[in-house]
Amino acid sequence: MKKEYRVKKNEDFSRIIKKKQSMANRNFIIYYLKNDTGHARIGISVSKKLGKAVIRNKIKRQVRMIIKETINLEDNYDYIVIVRNKFLDSDFSSNLKEFNYLYKKILKRMEN
Repeated sequence: MKKEYRVKKNEDFSRIIKKKQSMANRNFIIYYLKNDTGHARIGISVSKKLGKAVIRNKIKRQVRMIIKETINLEDNYDYIVIVRNKFLDSDFSSNLKEFNYLYKKILKRMEN
């Protein structure tokens, strides 16, 4: 993902999470907030509880691939994706399905 599509600053993470617009399932929590940048921005958070740095980086790479296949970067929304412990129990394809389902629920909620 290009730099312009990332949420990097701690205050941006805090601002998005503080608004409490979120959806969750057993593998992910996704917070979202309307922005005025003209495109989507995405932040990924993986807790140290999930493993050492090598495992956390592998998880982030997988989540980036899932996001690349799922999220429309033309949206005017910021997304924070928090990965839960159950992510490790599933394979890539089931994690992709879980994320797809959650993202579609978010899109329906944004339309209303």
